[in-house]
Amino acid sequence: MEHTLIEKIIAKHSKQTEIEPGKIADIIIDARAARDFGGPNVVKTIEELGLGIDDVSKTFFTFDTNPTGSDQKYAINQQYIRIFARKHGIKVYDINNGIGTHTMISDGLAWPGSTAVTTDSHANILGAIGAFGQGMGDKDIAAAFSNGSVWFKIPESVKINLNGKRPNNISAKDISINLLSIFGANKLLGYSVEIYGEEVDKLTLDERITISSMGTEMGTIIIFFTPNKEVIEYCEKATGRKIEKIEADPNAVYAQTFDIDLSKFTPKVSLPGAPHTTNDISNTNKVKIDSAFIGSCTNGRIEDLRVAANILKNKTVAPGVVLKIVPSTDKIWNQAYEEGLIKIFKDAGAMVSNAGCAGCAAGQVGQNGVGEVTVSSGNRNFPGKQGKGDVYLASPSVVAASAVAGYVTTENNIPEIPANFDNKLIDEKLQKKTTKILENKPTIVEGKVWFVQEDNIDTDMIFHNRYLAITDINEMGQYIFDNLKGYEKFAKQAQKGDIVITQKNFGSGSSRQQAVDGFESLGISAIIAESFGAIYERNAINAAFPIMTYNNLDGLNLETGDFLRVNFETGLIENITKHTKINANPFSEVQLEIYNNNGLF
Repeated sequence: MEHTLIEKIIAKHSKQTEIEPGKIADIIIDARAARDFGGPNVVKTIEELGLGIDDVSKTFFTFDTNPTGSDQKYAINQQYIRIFARKHGIKVYDINNGIGTHTMISDGLAWPGSTAVTTDSHANILGAIGAFGQGMGDKDIAAAFSNGSVWFKIPESVKINLNGKRPNNISAKDISINLLSIFGANKLLGYSVEIYGEEVDKLTLDERITISSMGTEMGTIIIFFTPNKEVIEYCEKATGRKIEKIEADPNAVYAQTFDIDLSKFTPKVSLPGAPHTTNDISNTNKVKIDSAFIGSCTNGRIEDLRVAANILKNKTVAPGVVLKIVPSTDKIWNQAYEEGLIKIFKDAGAMVSNAGCAGCAAGQVGQNGVGEVTVSSGNRNFPGKQGKGDVYLASPSVVAASAVAGYVTTENNIPEIPANFDNKLIDEKLQKKTTKILENKPTIVEGKVWFVQEDNIDTDMIFHNRYLAITDINEMGQYIFDNLKGYEKFAKQAQKGDIVITQKNFGSGSSRQQAVDGFESLGISAIIAESFGAIYERNAINAAFPIMTYNNLDGLNLETGDFLRVNFETGLIENITKHTKINANPFSEVQLEIYNNNGLF
């Protein structure tokens, strides 16, 4: 049988003989990492259960979400990890290093055909070099640390052919945003995606990283590129050994194939609120901005910084606008320094930070305030993700040009006189919430339903990143949904035993376990959705928190406040209030086993 890229990699890392979509495989992991976000809970699980470390040479910690150590809770967690790492001889890439997934590539921890897991939801960035990278929750990473392997459901694969000539004004970020405009946040949900084309073969490593990084925002398991000569040579230098090229078999089977005309791609931005809500930049021109951000795992590479420097040279940032620049790794920071890019940034009036995740993590460089409008090269602009303001996603070229202009624009349309500001005064109100704790987990539950009729509810809407330093599950429930418009009072009003029913792609976004544990803290008895984000689904199953999927709700006549009965083993959902019922998808064998075991461990 011939295999796709993901199937070939899994076949080389598993004892299973049947490697096909839908099968469960135990996969040996070449690189197992945890960050300062999620890492403390990994350590806590290992210590509480008395687990060992399978292979310290393949085990790592990366401190990238709070690289300055400026937040007290993060600083405590980082030191907690350091002590554990010293005890076991585990390497720590500390706060002076940069983004962990980028380090995996630059330091040879991952290579074409290898496997890696970390608590970073953008670990699928490794698809840029033809490696299998996955973001996973705390329990999964603890299992990888201890066992050296994790269970994984082999996904179906999709092939995207980008045909035609790439326009000169189309960056890798533009390619990502165009793909988001085509596929949205869930049309590729749960698929492994392979991208091909004559122009694709010419993409640099940095460009591949940009596109693979935004696979998470498209709902994909991973976006793969077949390594070209440049990537192979880079990885051979990083690993110090000969690398065998990995590629899909000629007759591999794909669930779907899409032929897309690359020549018709246009420069785009993602509008505030969702990466997949896009618009041509020509229709978004002259939106006044307060701040600009260049960085993140998507666009903090040296090529991105060179593009920005080329625009900023001999120019200054518009009055009242703050430009924040954060390289993705310390190696890239030093390279930018040696090339004179840092001086150009500083002369232009930009603020340059040490390497790290920056704007994606609360308390870091790149966050914004209430009423603030930011143009960002990051990968996410969910409400609250990068702060309390509005965030437009764009290429580094657009961000740099906009910073000089004072409004969203392109390099060729920077005005001689930048835009000015009107003063704004905005009040922010805070809410206090209460905590509830779940006690029982039966296979049949009954409760009042919350019918949340929205797609793509991401983890920042569920449990905002400003609370990520919280590790006590009893403190988590009070923050659930406080960043989801219309449901800010959910945690106050929800009662023990309530059931949440929602729509497509629930839990998309980051790998944070708190977005699951917070519901358990409140006593929610189940979450039922048409589909879940891939990492969220794993986190819930591994935590023995009940989740189910449905094909449709026709016939249930559902309204918020109805009283339901749900059977996890049969999939039967009964609306006791309306005397209606439907058959949803019951727990899988693996899910039921983990559930009956009260968790992965």
